[in-house]
Amino acid sequence: MTTTAPRSNPAFTIAASAVAAVVSAAGILAATLFMYAVSQSFASGTLEASAAYFVPSALVAFALIFAGGLAGALRSVYPALAVGVVAGIAAALGGTLLSLIGQDIAWSADVVLALLSTLFAVNLPFVVASIVIVPTVGRLVFDKVLGSSFFSGASATRGSIALVRVPADNLADGQVTHIKRSKVDIDLANEQWDSYVAALVDNGWTPIEVDAAPTLADSVFIEDAVVMFDGTAVIMSPGAESRRDEVVAVEASVRELGLDVASITLPGTLDGGDVLKVGTTVYVGRGGRTNAEGIRQLRGIVAPLGFTVVAVPITKVLHLKSAVTALPDGTVIGYLPLVDDVSMFDRFLAVPEEGGAHVVVLAPDTVLMAASAPKSAALIEDLGYSVVTVDISEFEKLEGCVTCLSVRIR
Repeated sequence: MTTTAPRSNPAFTIAASAVAAVVSAAGILAATLFMYAVSQSFASGTLEASAAYFVPSALVAFALIFAGGLAGALRSVYPALAVGVVAGIAAALGGTLLSLIGQDIAWSADVVLALLSTLFAVNLPFVVASIVIVPTVGRLVFDKVLGSSFFSGASATRGSIALVRVPADNLADGQVTHIKRSKVDIDLANEQWDSYVAALVDNGWTPIEVDAAPTLADSVFIEDAVVMFDGTAVIMSPGAESRRDEVVAVEASVRELGLDVASITLPGTLDGGDVLKVGTTVYVGRGGRTNAEGIRQLRGIVAPLGFTVVAVPITKVLHLKSAVTALPDGTVIGYLPLVDDVSMFDRFLAVPEEGGAHVVVLAPDTVLMAASAPKSAALIEDLGYSVVTVDISEFEKLEGCVTCLSVRIR
């Protein structure tokens, strides 16, 4: 778990890329020299000779890894692996060419083939080290630097934390239930996630990034994994079996923050997207992902904390908060075609767009909304609220909304 700064800030990305490139290039060089020393039984002069040969390659690798970081490729495993492969091969060949500068060489097809053959001989340890180190050490350093308190401005404190989780590499494989599947642009989704996190930071929240889950497609929708009740974090029991591993790292993160932890356990199922808190009333959607046993367990956990659970049948949407959320004053807002029973709520305001039913409360007078609902944003602004909008179109293709992408700890 790391504190993270808005990754869209160019200065932060440059710094993280530079540090990751330095550490990776140094690690590749050290690993290569060690492998050569071992292969030569640590014979005298081996270290000096191999260092003279591979230092130019390490310098080229630094430049390539730095460029990969600037392009955002060090943020997830597979792009970082690609950087490692390219850096290993190109830097090995580039370093060898640099070592040949000044020599009187008559270039020919045979010479080029001999150069390429070094990838499977003298340069092989360097290539292997690059492929291993960049997507592991390099990617970790990149994340750690971006998440340092130097860049986030201060350590997270209770009351200003927002848990977030970077999109998985296989985000496009996320589940859809009530809408038709459409193509997800992964690069655009990553940019939109950056902007979402930046909006939280701009409004006084310190994001805490839960460890990435590259193979858990829906893990970016962190709200489904945990719900906060004052100082108690209730770990959910996801209704979709494919999502149950998502809670492991989330639970570790909230424990690291020193929060009290309770859990919903099987056979109970409960998704955080089905939980809407309005004061001390907790509306819980009873639908495809949340069952009666999950609601019963939640009621037992939160009643001693002073909360009352009200079960709400849902049939038209994936989660309760896909249909309704609440303004800071407690007014429940929703898109009428997706709400099963308006009478379940004490105060209800209809909004003109589906995306307008979703708000994240950033402050008593400020909410975050999707850019896809401009009419609804105007309606809420007319009620005296400041509205911050972000484009989350790629997450909406997976039945996601602004509430799904973070868990605020107040």
